[in-house]
Amino acid sequence: MQQNNEVQQNGCFKEAVCVDAQRVYDSCSSKDCLEDLQVFFATSKRPTIEHCASVRLRNVDVITTYVNMEPVPFNKGFYSVDMTFVFDVCVDVYTAPASCPIPVHGLSLFTKKAILYGSDGNVKLFTSGHPCDDSVPPENGKVLPKAVVQVADPVGLSARVCDARPGCNCGYQVPEEISKQFGGDFDTECARNIYITIGLFSIVQIVRNVQMLIPAYDFCFPAKECANSNSDDPCEMFKKIDFPTDEFFPPKASECGCNKDSN
Repeated sequence: MQQNNEVQQNGCFKEAVCVDAQRVYDSCSSKDCLEDLQVFFATSKRPTIEHCASVRLRNVDVITTYVNMEPVPFNKGFYSVDMTFVFDVCVDVYTAPASCPIPVHGLSLFTKKAILYGSDGNVKLFTSGHPCDDSVPPENGKVLPKAVVQVADPVGLSARVCDARPGCNCGYQVPEEISKQFGGDFDTECARNIYITIGLFSIVQIVRNVQMLIPAYDFCFPAKECANSNSDDPCEMFKKIDFPTDEFFPPKASECGCNKDSN
């Protein structure tokens, strides 16, 4: 490892190696304020929602994101990325002004599209380890880019409950694997609906596997040994934990750099 550090400090590399890696050809970021997203609930939770007097948004999590990518017609090298975000929404339902809140989990969906450049390739890729199947069409070996979506934890902003309009149906088809997580089928026709407003940060990328020549310094052998956590004596393990000084004596402003001069 000492030799490795010396090589890095001298600014020279040992050799140039070819690696197969994913290169980002295009990307974009989004800051979306999603207003009035309808929350759908399983049939078993519907009686609670029907008696809802007021509601408060407790938490929102991203369960999954369905990503579909298609080439843009008459625009070679560009791809349309269609995304459907699936949210697990937890709301506190109040059935009366002075009642205790009842936490209820529901589902909300949001779709959006992005058009990005992913270049164009006319080769096919086949790898070992896959069984031969005559039913697979040969065009499946064509090398296409891949869409990658990164999502931060949503920011819950508000929630409201209101009477549903007659015949109002979202038309969403909830996948079966998602329905099982919420304990049954979803009821989209109801007398009362809950709508939420959330903030969503996301990054969309189109990547391709390419071969690149990069400088290599040395093999990265681990510099430390694995700690032995199989001790039968709990007190011995406790002795290895540092005393949490910051928990008893919080750092002052000068120690955290908050009082530094603007100059």
